[in-house]
Amino acid sequence: MAIQINLDVELAKNKMSLTELSERVGVSMTNLSLLKTGKVKAIRFSTLEAICRELNCQPGDILAYLDQ
Repeated sequence: MAIQINLDVELAKNKMSLTELSERVGVSMTNLSLLKTGKVKAIRFSTLEAICRELNCQPGDILAYLDQ
């Protein structure tokens, strides 16, 4: 996959668990776990916005394009 997911890095920077993020953004643990492991095909902008709000980051901090 050419898109790298750095959700775990941002969670660590904020000293936040996936469970806490799930509760704050109203997204299931399963969906966040799939996102974190890069096993999703899409993400809603509203979900990305909520994650960025809670982790105080930019979308580019979570998603990176890797030229393969």
